[in-house]
Amino acid sequence: EADRPHLVLKYGFNHRYHESVKEAKDLIDSGKYGRVVNLRGVYGKSRMTPFSGGWRVDRSVSGGGILLDQGIHLLDLIMYFAGSFDDVRSFVSNDFWQHDVEDNAWALLRNTATGCVAMLHSTATQWRHKFRLEIALDKALIELTGILSGSKSYGEEKLTLVEQHDGSMHGTFEEY
Repeated sequence: EADRPHLVLKYGFNHRYHESVKEAKDLIDSGKYGRVVNLRGVYGKSRMTPFSGGWRVDRSVSGGGILLDQGIHLLDLIMYFAGSFDDVRSFVSNDFWQHDVEDNAWALLRNTATGCVAMLHSTATQWRHKFRLEIALDKALIELTGILSGSKSYGEEKLTLVEQHDGSMHGTFEEY
């Protein structure tokens, strides 16, 4: 950084451009369902590949484990939908794969001004690939599941909208 102050580090948050994510953002920005109340997400896979090593488990190259590999995308989406958070609690572990990077990361985030709380789990011990983000609003729940990836192993990308009617717990389910 000191040797090249003119360079800018950018991260490719490509998940923002998935159709289900764009539709969720439009629903949230419309204001029709009120404010974001809370979010809960899991982004996981079965292991840090390959088992024998590689750049993903070499801290000097990757900078970190599953949180930087996948969890950073989930964190970006949470902040994309709900804004920033000023109170953060987290735990990381490498107890299972015991590489020099984390194989699990948990975070609990809160915006103390709005009361919005988000929880995320980025994991390399999911035992199958999984992407799920639930966004609770005043009058609806938006659920994003699956994500289109090169491996096509996270399931079909889907948005489910559950609307609240007249304060009841029963909703209208729409899938996009």
